Amino acid sequence: MLELMLAATSEAGEAHADPTALGLDPTQWVALSMIAILALFIWKKVPAAVGKALDKKIDGIRAQLAEAESLRKDAESLKAEYEAKSRAAEGEAAAMVERAQAEAKAIVAKAKTDAKSLVERRQRMAEDKIAAEERAAIAEIRATTAKAATAAAARLVASKHDAGSDKKLIDQAIAVL
Repeated sequence: MLELMLAATSEAGEAHADPTALGLDPTQWVALSMIAILALFIWKKVPAAVGKALDKKIDGIRAQLAEAESLRKDAESLKAEYEAKSRAAEGEAAAMVERAQAEAKAIVAKAKTDAKSLVERRQRMAEDKIAAEERAAIAEIRATTAKAATAAAARLVASKHDAGSDKKLIDQAIAVL
């Protein structure tokens, strides 16, 4: 549509004038102002200031990178240290487990020997007690038997001996002496 309008105005023969100021058209004014701004930047040493600012920024970034590298090395050394400590702790834990197992075996073995010796000691004590009871029972049976025999002998002697036979026995005993 715009083309039709342009075509219509150019066919009509109307002349169109471009704006100018002091003999310069808008494109020339833009170029002139850009040259003035660039000259002002160069005169005020803006590129050097920008370069210095960029150099400072670069130096800051380099310092941050160096610090980051230093921190990374510190972190790696700490990691290695803790890994070594972890391995040492694992070794200590394994050693502790082994010691505990050895101690447990020793305790079990000692408990077995103690129990065995206790059983043997109690068995000996029981056997000794049984033997003592047997001796006491045998002594009691002997004592009872002796009493019974003495009583029976006394009754027998009393029933078969009288005063005359006792006198005769006494006389024989005295003669032997």
